[in-house]
Amino acid sequence: MVRRRSRAPGYRAQQWAAWAFLLPLVAYLLAFYAYPLYRNLDLSLRDYTVRSFVRGGAPFTGLANYRRIVDDPTFVPALTHTVVFTLASLVFQFGFGLALAVFFHQHFRLSATLRALFLVPWLLPLIVSASTWSWMLNSEAGVVNTVVRAAGGDPVNWLTSPGWSLVSVTVANVWIGIPFNLVLLYSGLQGISPQLYEAAALDGAGGWQRFWRLTLPLLRPVSAITLLLGLVYTLKVLDVIWIMTRGGPADSSTTFATWSYQLGFGSLLPRFGPGAAVGNLLIVAALAFGLVYIRLQRRQQGAA
Repeated sequence: MVRRRSRAPGYRAQQWAAWAFLLPLVAYLLAFYAYPLYRNLDLSLRDYTVRSFVRGGAPFTGLANYRRIVDDPTFVPALTHTVVFTLASLVFQFGFGLALAVFFHQHFRLSATLRALFLVPWLLPLIVSASTWSWMLNSEAGVVNTVVRAAGGDPVNWLTSPGWSLVSVTVANVWIGIPFNLVLLYSGLQGISPQLYEAAALDGAGGWQRFWRLTLPLLRPVSAITLLLGLVYTLKVLDVIWIMTRGGPADSSTTFATWSYQLGFGSLLPRFGPGAAVGNLLIVAALAFGLVYIRLQRRQQGAA
């Protein structure tokens, strides 16, 4: 009993010190994560106007805003565009990023310099990248159509044609996201022991066999987190699409992110409630995929 009492003051001091370090983080999470989520949920459950948004007093409407967006003719096209845009971006970003990571893992001369140059699209502000792609894909003076004309082809309305607008913004987003995948996958390759490749080569495994049976399985944890982070980022892509096409023409490149922004801030009569409801659907989707990732990781750890 004497020993327990002598240790109690020191233990309490450690607890107070732990809380002192923890409180700033808790305050930050509450101020910049919990409160915005609560505010967005409140917006989606009430009928807000500009006046009630400033002064308060918006009537509670329950799930009316969610029913309104589901019944909206834009819902199905926006959902389809979101799925296509997200899946295409993930597949091509990951594919090109993995290919470049394996390429630079060879450690040839100037590999570090070239790898640094590939990071430029990731380091540029998104408004600069989107504006550059808008100029390149311009129907009249864009460099892409200039090359097409020089090759004897007909110019394409990349940003103003319903059949090409979604493709154009997807290509721009893939170009922006490749360096992110390259960095993470390259770091994963750095963690694989060269002795494993040497042992596989001594056993007669060729380059493709080493890649499919050694590199990909060992990269699985890094690949999973890379795809998850890419998914969360791609779901909320707004600035690239808005700068290039504003979701048009005729909503041909509208996704949930651009639709939410357009409902809340893109018109003279903002509809805060439906806009927040669309945003919450994106949050739920990202959270669902995050939970799936955590469950898969626990299964792999349990199997190991």
